[in-house]
Amino acid sequence: MNLAEIRELIPVGRAGAPYGERALARCHSIGDLRRLARRRLPAAAIGYLEGGGEDEWTLRRNREAFGEVELVPRVLRDVSRLDTGTTVLGTPMPLPLVLAPVGSPRMFHHEGELAVARAARRAGLAYGVSTLATQPLEAIADAAQGSALWLQLYLWGDRSASRKLVAQAAAAGYRALLLTVDTSVRSKRERELRHGIVLPTPELTLRTVVNGARHPGWAWHFLTSPALGFPNLSMSGPTSRQQLTQMFDGTVGWPDLGWIRQEWDGPIALKGVLSPGDARRAADEGVDAVIVSNHGGRQLDHAPAALEALPAIADAVGDRVEVLFDSGIRRGSDIVTALALGARAVLVGRAHLYGLAAAGEAGVRHALDILADELRTTMALCGAATLADLDRSLVRAARSPQPAA
Repeated sequence: MNLAEIRELIPVGRAGAPYGERALARCHSIGDLRRLARRRLPAAAIGYLEGGGEDEWTLRRNREAFGEVELVPRVLRDVSRLDTGTTVLGTPMPLPLVLAPVGSPRMFHHEGELAVARAARRAGLAYGVSTLATQPLEAIADAAQGSALWLQLYLWGDRSASRKLVAQAAAAGYRALLLTVDTSVRSKRERELRHGIVLPTPELTLRTVVNGARHPGWAWHFLTSPALGFPNLSMSGPTSRQQLTQMFDGTVGWPDLGWIRQEWDGPIALKGVLSPGDARRAADEGVDAVIVSNHGGRQLDHAPAALEALPAIADAVGDRVEVLFDSGIRRGSDIVTALALGARAVLVGRAHLYGLAAAGEAGVRHALDILADELRTTMALCGAATLADLDRSLVRAARSPQPAA
């Protein structure tokens, strides 16, 4: 065999750059996007993105729980045509996937929610916008161009501010309300404290300035863009910390659902449910969905892994409300596992933010492509042609490895 023949056997071409971003061509998983994001972000932003509550046991358990299950495939099934479409809170979507609300995304990319909304629109997916959004609700709606936006709501101690925000979202065309119920008070997040994270703007110390200078692309956009803030709450400057404390004042309760329903005509979901009893009461109160979530491990430490709580909650409510899942999704196989255990769809937070930090809108689109491709591959390998084929017979607890004889 001569050299020319050998060259023909060796692939020398490179994969195309996803959406024009060359660095994304080397990102084949959410883990790859995470590594790229970590190279582009200063330590303070990474601490906010990846941190959890206190000792971060819940944060770790969210991922470990997926490693403790096995998928048992069914063979000799025709999976030549896969159907991944579903409807969530009245919105038809091509994938059982929603972009989760996360506060302060402009800390990771200067466009923040605008880039995420454009990516969600192109993918045909719903996007949950945080109460602590860093872009105006109306500007995000303009970027979404009519695609589904949901408002995630924290309740102020002063309920009139919450009413104003709900009215603002309704006027801007938002379609559903996600009432977060696991944040009666804000948790102690030590990784954020060590890095001087004081929302909405990181604390400028010598350490943060030096670290920011080591990431010139991020620093340039941070310094030349409008100051971070919460425009939908009129929060800025030195009063931000005090106002956040007033927001998470511990007064939220079941009676609040009554006036929220009076103020909001669309679907309502409770986000942060881990108890079957709470899920049943939510159904009794007339909500449209419960979102099984522990806030990505950022609130109560030692809370159950969200995946472990999912089956009992699905059993508790049956078909009375939609059951959605949040916390820990990094792979298409994670989506399959959650759906098999009773979820209608999943919310992804950190996974899409790694894409945002890596390459803005292009990075979010690439993250969604990765998850979609992995979802389809896992479904095919499991012998599931539709989402309805995903049931608990596909999932079992992983067995501990046996000692060698």
